[in-house]
Amino acid sequence: MMKISRFFLILLCGAVLATGANAYTNRNTAVIQVMNKAAGKAQTLNIPVEQSAQFEKLNITVRACKQSDPFKAENFYAFIEITANNDTKIFSNWMNRNNPGKNPVQNPDYDAWLVRCE
Repeated sequence: MMKISRFFLILLCGAVLATGANAYTNRNTAVIQVMNKAAGKAQTLNIPVEQSAQFEKLNITVRACKQSDPFKAENFYAFIEITANNDTKIFSNWMNRNNPGKNPVQNPDYDAWLVRCE
């Protein structure tokens, strides 16, 4: 009886560790909404991880895109780097879809936010 209890305890511990290890799933593409504040012009960009896209004077590079555990409250995170054409760094940090104000793009002309990861 004791051997059976130990077996189930080990099995249960393994299952708990396995579920906690993959809290996030890597995704291949970030969907980002970018807006020119002065012109009121917005565009949705699908940018593959480790690639860049251009929006007017901005160069946007996605370094990572992750989805939270789909069995919990769904959320998306992306590490994004944004530079202007003159190579001035505007943003380099994680964006969180469910909390876009936590790491905002600080630029008087442009705004950008993460829509989702695919």
